[in-house]
Amino acid sequence: MGDEAKGRSVIIRTRFAEDLSPVSGDRVQLQQVVLNLVMNGIEAMSSVADRARELLITTRNIDADRVQVSIEDSGIGIDPQKLDKIFDSFYTTKPGGMGMGLSISRSILQAHGGRLWAAANDGPGTAFHFAIPSYHEQESNAGV
Repeated sequence: MGDEAKGRSVIIRTRFAEDLSPVSGDRVQLQQVVLNLVMNGIEAMSSVADRARELLITTRNIDADRVQVSIEDSGIGIDPQKLDKIFDSFYTTKPGGMGMGLSISRSILQAHGGRLWAAANDGPGTAFHFAIPSYHEQESNAGV
């Protein structure tokens, strides 16, 4: 995604927790979710010309049982009345968009026991967050 961001004058910043718990899941599917959210964030900033185009990716442990990933852009934002609709199949805010990316991402995360949601930033832009369960080795396999 670095080349894509650079080509669109987007600065990607990261703030990863050093003590992040491991998670269990399909690596390809979870990567697809992150890729979709990052690409959406980059595209959301395409019309921004009066401020820096920044994308912040953060990770943290919510508690002992859940990990959260957040992707925040400094784009134009989403109408608060449409925040719930953006996860519906075939609903899109992008010209030429299919309206499937967020719906599929939410389904992937739900299949992993997690959830996906969006919220308006305090400043410009939107934040997408997802939380998934932490991996805990079962007691019966502890010595194996």
